[in-house]
Amino acid sequence: MSYSLCVYCGSRAGNDARYAQDAEALGTALAEAGIRLVYGAGDVGLMGTVARAAKAGGCKTFGVIPQHLLDREVGKRDLDTFIVTETMHERKKVMVMNADAIAVLPGGAGSLDEFFEVLTWRQLSLHDKPIYLLNSAGYWTKLTHLLDHIIGSGFADESLKGFYEVVADVPGLMSALTRARAA
Repeated sequence: MSYSLCVYCGSRAGNDARYAQDAEALGTALAEAGIRLVYGAGDVGLMGTVARAAKAGGCKTFGVIPQHLLDREVGKRDLDTFIVTETMHERKKVMVMNADAIAVLPGGAGSLDEFFEVLTWRQLSLHDKPIYLLNSAGYWTKLTHLLDHIIGSGFADESLKGFYEVVADVPGLMSALTRARAA
């Protein structure tokens, strides 16, 4: 099986055009690199943007959506693999289990939940997959400051920073994925 990237991102587009531009560029880059997209199976917001670009480029796609979000997130049924779960927790577990690395694009509370869950799992040695924050238009800068504050306040070790990498743009993410694949 080819290398797979789990992408967490917003079910909305956000208010900066660069978020959608990066989502589209990532979908295209994944297709060009032969990396399978694993994501939340929605066809709205950044989720839909990355998936449509990936599909247009011939990328293999693996989507996972809970039953209660099929209508709200407009479940994208033209994916290579389309899985419907009962719960959000099951969705997240299936996504991570079927990916070799994780990238977090701009998003809201759901994307933060997903990031912190995989970060915690990594901290607890439940997986050793690389985690990337795609800092589109500086979106995650304040989050990285919060993580520094958590470490500085004694609630996490400095080693926490070694469990994720901040990348500025899609070429930087693709370079990081190339390094991870070679390792």
